[in-house]
Amino acid sequence: MKIINGVADTRSTLLDRDFTKINASPGLQNKLRTVFDRDITPEEAISEILREVQSNGDQALIKFTNRFDNIQITQIDVTPSEIADAYDAIDSSLLEALNIAADRIRAFHNRQEIKGWFDTSEGLGQAIRPINRVGLYVPGGSASYPSTVLMSAIPANIAGVKEIVVATPAQEGGDIHPATLVACDIAGVNTIYRIGGPHAIAALAYGTDTIQAVDKICGPGNVLVQLAKKSVFGIVGIDTIQGPSESIVIADEHANPVYCAADLLAQAEHSEDACPIFLTTSKDIAQQVLEQTESALQELPENSPAHLSLERNGVIGILDTFDEIVELANEYAPEHLCLSVKNPMEVADKFLNAGGIFLGEKSPEVLGDYTAGPSHIMPTSRAARFASPLNVLDFVKITSLVGIPEHILSEIGAAAKRIGDSEGLPAHAHAAETRLLEN
Repeated sequence: MKIINGVADTRSTLLDRDFTKINASPGLQNKLRTVFDRDITPEEAISEILREVQSNGDQALIKFTNRFDNIQITQIDVTPSEIADAYDAIDSSLLEALNIAADRIRAFHNRQEIKGWFDTSEGLGQAIRPINRVGLYVPGGSASYPSTVLMSAIPANIAGVKEIVVATPAQEGGDIHPATLVACDIAGVNTIYRIGGPHAIAALAYGTDTIQAVDKICGPGNVLVQLAKKSVFGIVGIDTIQGPSESIVIADEHANPVYCAADLLAQAEHSEDACPIFLTTSKDIAQQVLEQTESALQELPENSPAHLSLERNGVIGILDTFDEIVELANEYAPEHLCLSVKNPMEVADKFLNAGGIFLGEKSPEVLGDYTAGPSHIMPTSRAARFASPLNVLDFVKITSLVGIPEHILSEIGAAAKRIGDSEGLPAHAHAAETRLLEN
């Protein structure tokens, strides 16, 4: 991590980059070269994958699963017996932890209001209806993320989505990690597909012989998955485009540097592109956090992404005033904002743009990742300025209801006619006038 002094230099370090740019790492470029047997940009790769899945359906999925993951699958959907067997394959403590997390996620999202209304006197209302079929993307393969299943499928279930399907990459051998399967069962997922990557997104959007097309796709994923989501938007809905994970830890002179370092490292190990940021007005705390972070980093495996993400993107900013910290944090609009300060509730309202705000050192970000209750699928890349964490409202749609009583028609019909005339739309004006003439 690098220490930067002053708001101007800290601001330029954090914000002077294109947050919308898709960076193809050397590893990704090599993977694409292997898959397509030529040099190809991520955007070109996505276009080719989408076209082939549209044309060849399941065969394209099997082909790209083999090329991307070196796995030969013979069946795309997961069977009920595989889900039942998964319970025997995980230990009881993990099952208990998943149920604790699910209960808290369910309780949190049950508090969201999704009730429609209709005012008979005005003849106006809103009907709130669940999306019919939703596809959830869950990263997987060599790793397993059952928490992402719970964080996405439970809000969808509470919203009343009729059919919830999950697409997730298989492990070597073609099986899905048992913890992921158990989480799907706990969260009420209807169908699970053992495919991942951009070809899974294409299948969810266009449909194949095995996979029925969905109405909306949600969930995190790598660069190719996000590019695919962006490409199919309009054919289906999407939640948002998730970039690398990011966190700002804000600390005062009362902060525990061990806690701060632990939270930064927890963020840094997400990926090589993760952005762990520490802001303070205390030079002493800044130095202690740097030392604790460097010391704790040595305890992580050598192949942990934290090593590279801290080197590339780790920032410790020492600013002159807390107001400068607030202004910079609001401009950056982080996915996670951790307040390691003496009285977090007193300052929380100052922070207007963040996916989640973690109030004090006893409410670390890791609880938000797993067991606090709100979904950990949050806006990144400054999208917290206009977007929200995944929640129940992502899985419903609102229909306006208009049933105007006759006595109001006479009041507003003339105004509608006048506006139609002014906009040069005579048929609009006539449609209003004919009703007025009847009255």
